[in-house]
Amino acid sequence: MLAAVTNEAAGREYRIGELAEAAAVPVRTLRYYQERKLLPPPRRVGRIGLYSDEHLARLRMIGNLLERGHTLEGIRELLSAWEQGRDIDTVLGIEKAVTAPWSTEVPVTMTLAELAELFPGEVEPGAVEQAVALGHLEVDGDRVTHWSRRQLEATVTLVRAGVPLREVLAASREMQRGMDELAGLFVRLITEHVVERLAERDLDELTETLDLLRPGAQVSVEAAFARAMDRQVRTAVDQVLGRLGPPRDRD
Repeated sequence: MLAAVTNEAAGREYRIGELAEAAAVPVRTLRYYQERKLLPPPRRVGRIGLYSDEHLARLRMIGNLLERGHTLEGIRELLSAWEQGRDIDTVLGIEKAVTAPWSTEVPVTMTLAELAELFPGEVEPGAVEQAVALGHLEVDGDRVTHWSRRQLEATVTLVRAGVPLREVLAASREMQRGMDELAGLFVRLITEHVVERLAERDLDELTETLDLLRPGAQVSVEAAFARAMDRQVRTAVDQVLGRLGPPRDRD
């Protein structure tokens, strides 16, 4: 392999293969980052592209952000903010405030046999696959992990009351769609009226405000759902009583 070039003005410089080796990424990945504008173009000397230590540092930062769960588009936005002179630690602090888990649910792990015991005659391969697709279960060999002990207990209660597991899973799918739409609504409101207003003015205030908004959003959803349940239950009871008709006189 050719030795890396040293340029007095720019410091150490690398050809594309050398840079890929130093950053421990494939050359094709490096080229893809360039296509996505994540990596600046190299300095050209004739037909040879030469990369600097700044390119290497950026590649390592991209790798670290990917390990933290960022998407490439999100990384591009972070790097853009960095290039505009913002402190990357401050930007990442905002990211942490925004993406901190909203759920405080406790997962529960058991064997497939133990799961089947909770739902006698209901746990079949199709049901397990459906639960995995919905994100309720993760399967690792003969063991499964449910994302929420509370939701699992609620499902057990419904099934033991007579609701088929397949119907519970179908309802869960519909509920998930509704929750995604509701979450999207909150994200849009917060993005348009809070994030965009404060991001240009005071990043510390933005982080504090996002922390304050988190419990308020959860309470709003819980209160609205409880109120909707009150309405729906009253309607359902009226319909059932209407079908039963007036009580018969007893002798």
